[in-house]
Amino acid sequence: MEQRSMRHRLSRRQFLAGSAGLALVATTPLLAVAQGLPGPLSLTDAAKPKNRGDAAALHAFFAEVYEADLSLSPETQTQRGRKTGYDRWDDGRDAFADASIARTRQALDLLRQGWDAGQLGATDRLNFRLFEAQCEAEIEAHRWRNHRYPINHLYGRHSGIPSFLANQHRIDDVADARAYLARLNGVSAVIQNVIRRGEDAAARGVAPPKFSLAKMRPDIRSVITGAPFDQGPDSALYADFKKKVGALTIAQGEKDKLVAEAARILTTKVKPAYEALDAAVAKLEAAATHDDGVWKLPDGDAYYRFCVKNSTTTDMSPDQIHELGLKHVALLQKDMQGIMRQVEFHGSLPEFFEHLRNDPKFYFSGDDAGRAAYLAHCEKLIADYTKRLDEWFITKPKAPVIVKRVEPYREKSAPPAFYNPPSPDGSRPGIFYANLANMREMAKWQADAIVYHEAIPGHHMQIAISQELGDVPDFRRYSFFGAYIEGWGLYAERLPKEYGFYQDPYADFGRLTTQVWRAVRLVVDSGIHAKRWTREQAIDYFVTNTPLNREQVIREIDRYIVNPGQATSYYVGMLKILDLRDQAKQALGAKFDLRAFHDLVLRTGAVPLDVLGEQVEAWIKKA
Repeated sequence: MEQRSMRHRLSRRQFLAGSAGLALVATTPLLAVAQGLPGPLSLTDAAKPKNRGDAAALHAFFAEVYEADLSLSPETQTQRGRKTGYDRWDDGRDAFADASIARTRQALDLLRQGWDAGQLGATDRLNFRLFEAQCEAEIEAHRWRNHRYPINHLYGRHSGIPSFLANQHRIDDVADARAYLARLNGVSAVIQNVIRRGEDAAARGVAPPKFSLAKMRPDIRSVITGAPFDQGPDSALYADFKKKVGALTIAQGEKDKLVAEAARILTTKVKPAYEALDAAVAKLEAAATHDDGVWKLPDGDAYYRFCVKNSTTTDMSPDQIHELGLKHVALLQKDMQGIMRQVEFHGSLPEFFEHLRNDPKFYFSGDDAGRAAYLAHCEKLIADYTKRLDEWFITKPKAPVIVKRVEPYREKSAPPAFYNPPSPDGSRPGIFYANLANMREMAKWQADAIVYHEAIPGHHMQIAISQELGDVPDFRRYSFFGAYIEGWGLYAERLPKEYGFYQDPYADFGRLTTQVWRAVRLVVDSGIHAKRWTREQAIDYFVTNTPLNREQVIREIDRYIVNPGQATSYYVGMLKILDLRDQAKQALGAKFDLRAFHDLVLRTGAVPLDVLGEQVEAWIKKA
């Protein structure tokens, strides 16, 4: 799940949010920001326990708290396929975040005061523990909320707004269209809040490095380039609205009025907001430094330790992360040298890296035909693997997954590939995004591993199955623990090798490349944020130890700088899954069933790594 706009979901709150809807008619003012601050939780009698082991009340408690949390984020409501709060954006004010976390503390207190985990059955004990863990993680994350960069090139609102509207906001009728218009009208308030938070953060010494701000500005301007802002082709937002309204079965005159209203709002509200953001970013850029790691922030070392803990769900120190990375980079490079000899390349490993970077035969062409061929190749990989899923999996996702190119307005700063989950109601498939801005960053030999990670059997397999679970509380269906999720994605890259895939030695080298890529992340992330490496030092290490080209490496390093710790989740999570599988094999011998092991891991859903270990140990004892 390389993006994570998104993808940067640290807590239960960020997964479980929503808001009550506001009915709109043609003459209603176009409101778009939630009003008022959330008050204390108000639960029904059904969610109040009669005794400390009341399982029925516990289930009601989980359901009611989930819905209360969901009521706080209109955007998550939309992502869930709901249309309440369909005309609004999330409230990004600090006061709103503080009131929300007060609810989390209240929910945690009610859980602990109302129930005793020791008096619950095994399943409910797990639910209790996970709810408790997610509340604790959210509370700790809130402590560090103002250490995250409100303005940055990677996951800022500037690209998130058009992406959200294009990919999440459906228009099935006129009311949906007017809700879209309301959200466009509300962009100004959203951007104003982002500017204010960014300026306040900079005043506290929390400002992103100069490069991140510089990277933002072309993306900001691209959103307001094209019709109706100028005489060029339709801008992304205008094209999206016109396409969706054009598909409605209403009179053409009504369509024209809606499109004209969109043009008016885009030019009078959205454009000035983005211009103001561009000016604010330019001002911040002028004052920014080239210090890259979060060591520069107030309590920066403690903040980075939190980031590592949050991402890995372990107590590993930055030094331990660094040493683990160095160890596995060396191990993987030995395997890479074996494939280099297999293809009879005569030279050093760095020379082989250069060969892979520069030989045109390893890349699709950089025109539309080459991009179409890359997407078709990815679709074929998914189809071929899907045919054999029954060999390794019992439970399979119901939701389909599609392949899409990253939209032009965000491709300059987006990662090479990432995944967006399907909607629970089936109205939107899972999406594997490929960034095809520069085809020299998307090598043929690397495509297989990337597809297996992001789509099948990786993120789509895990996240879609989790969302479709019918026997767990809703909060668990949408849980996010990075080490589990990204660890599964990296494990999913390895798994096909064990069963006859990666027959082409270059594709197999690509598998090793994506593995060493994640091991290198352990080194450079901790290097930048704990050991005060410079950006150039991290780039040079990455280029020296992988075949990724320098431009792609820069994009990667820039991501790690503004999202500290996240890059450490992949390799740590994969090693844990592999270790648990080995433990089960050794304990069960001939009774070990890989399909059953995968079913246990996937149907448990996202959990901290220690909890996953306990589930596997219990499974072994029962076998």
